[in-house]
Amino acid sequence: MRTVTAVAHRGDPYRHRENTLGSLRSALERGADAVEIDVRLTRDGVPVLLHDATLTRLWEQDRPLGALSADTVRELTGGGVPTLAEALAATGSGRVMVDLPGEPSARAVRRIVDVVRQCGAEERVYYCAGARTMLAVRAAAPSAEIALTWTTLAPPRPAVLDAVRPRWLNYRFGLVDRALAERVHRGGHLLSVWTPDTRRSMRRLLDLGVDSITTNRIDALRALRPPRGR
Repeated sequence: MRTVTAVAHRGDPYRHRENTLGSLRSALERGADAVEIDVRLTRDGVPVLLHDATLTRLWEQDRPLGALSADTVRELTGGGVPTLAEALAATGSGRVMVDLPGEPSARAVRRIVDVVRQCGAEERVYYCAGARTMLAVRAAAPSAEIALTWTTLAPPRPAVLDAVRPRWLNYRFGLVDRALAERVHRGGHLLSVWTPDTRRSMRRLLDLGVDSITTNRIDALRALRPPRGR
């Protein structure tokens, strides 16, 4: 059994509100190898951590993020929504998987990549999303590490793989069986999965030889996987 990379989904959301600095720090303190965050832009072009298009679910403010300035977001959430720059500072030298939900524009992707570069975090940040968004990342950062999110059993077309040049293929965990895992590895890619939260599902994926698991229950995954070096 290979040692899987343990990725904390939006930090440590069972203990802290997702995509907050406290959630990210908690996940790393509990042994996550990387934290996954969701990044969107405010109206004035500041990358911040938020999965949804609005503040409704997490912050009880029925306001679309894209219509708000970064200062307004800070006021409405009591400073709870961190900027990408703040999140990169808070994670120290830890690995960060930046998910880009909502099919952002190429301009928005460039802005996010620029902030990563300005923070000196290029070597520890990698990106995940669908093919269109990852093509924009590849254009903005030719050497970026990419996890191409794929949502069907049909394999990515060779032309897509050639253009995106992903290191990882990133699948919803329920799609993954032994045949898919073997196909991904034969193609020279690492296999990343999201987001199993039961021990039973995690054990199955470990047995299949996946390379990375993104989960909301980082403690459970850490307890199940074999120690590094075995």
